[in-house]
Amino acid sequence: MRDLRIVDFLAELAARVPAPGGGATAALHAAQAAALLGMVARYTTGDRYAAHAETVAAVTDETDVLRADALRLAEQDATAFTAVTDAYRLPQGEERDATLARALAGAAEPPARVVEAAVRLVELCEVLLPVANRNLVTDVAAAADAARAALTTARINVEVNLGGIEDERLHEELSARLSGVDAAVSAADGIAARVREEITR
Repeated sequence: MRDLRIVDFLAELAARVPAPGGGATAALHAAQAAALLGMVARYTTGDRYAAHAETVAAVTDETDVLRADALRLAEQDATAFTAVTDAYRLPQGEERDATLARALAGAAEPPARVVEAAVRLVELCEVLLPVANRNLVTDVAAAADAARAALTTARINVEVNLGGIEDERLHEELSARLSGVDAAVSAADGIAARVREEITR
């Protein structure tokens, strides 16, 4: 997936095939958020920003890692969802039920990890916004909005799999990993609002 041209990925996304779908899209939202933050950080360098050089360097390094991780999660999501569709094609019976339960648990993992990455990306937006090159603050807002989309899209892709997971411990664990989504969404909205206020003064 990472080697596809955008036009080819979108054609696959639009095709009547099980994957890629919403989960991969959530991961790509996160990757775009990370890339935007990396760009802003790279423009926030030089003598003018020397007092914040350590913070900016840390943001640059972490967003590069998160961007690569998100691309891997997009690929993992597509693979995991294909396993779910394959399980649904099996003949009715205990083996199918067990295979499907495992597949649903596997399909919930990539979007759960996207949620965790997107929460961190919103935090990094909050770190970078106060010190960022003011010519690029709208890109910080765009990153926050992309991370917000990753959060809500990934959450619903975890939730759709929860209904088929009968293991109570796993169900509770996955649900707990979604507990920070609303707060992160609110924080992302706050970042966008602060940027809009700044640019419309």
